[in-house]
Amino acid sequence: MQDVSREYSLLFNALSDAEEALDLLRNQLIAAQQQAEELYLEQEDGDRSGEGRA
Repeated sequence: MQDVSREYSLLFNALSDAEEALDLLRNQLIAAQQQAEELYLEQEDGDRSGEGRA
């Protein structure tokens, strides 16, 4: 088996770290979107419950 040069090893590790960071950010963005959607729906429900009142 041929040894991998230090340069390629460095690049592979950097890419692996970046991929993990992007995956974490993606999950954080999905969670934020879900929370925003829940807040919007709660606000919309609150607005609907007050429609019949004058």
